[in-house]
Amino acid sequence: MTYEVSDDPARFDLARAHRWISTESYWAEGIPLETFARSCANSLVVGAYAPDGTMAAMARVVTDRATFGWVCDVFVDAGHRGAGLGKQIMAYLRAHPDLQGFRRLHLATRDAHGLYRQFGFTDLTSVENWMEIRDPEVYRR
Repeated sequence: MTYEVSDDPARFDLARAHRWISTESYWAEGIPLETFARSCANSLVVGAYAPDGTMAAMARVVTDRATFGWVCDVFVDAGHRGAGLGKQIMAYLRAHPDLQGFRRLHLATRDAHGLYRQFGFTDLTSVENWMEIRDPEVYRR
């Protein structure tokens, strides 16, 4: 099956993406639709589409489109896994004109390090310089 990756917001199936991220992801379980919609509206969002137009995968990049990007919400629908969609989406993002010339492009993953290494990602350097405010219960309140 041939898939097409696109960043056309008119094609992006927000309801389907929200269902994936809010119920099947380990990183944003329970995220409210309104919050997810706002995050998508303020990011570069891509979808991978099956020949029938169904969105089969997605990714989001939080970016200023000049110096920094954070790749997140990379998700492939269970019925389409094993078709290389993660690679196809990452290749699309790495070639995207709005994501070139950055000092830093980051992501976090629990289990797909091998995939992302194929696209130039390495372990975080200078970990001691990074800080965060983390609230894993934010969507449960």
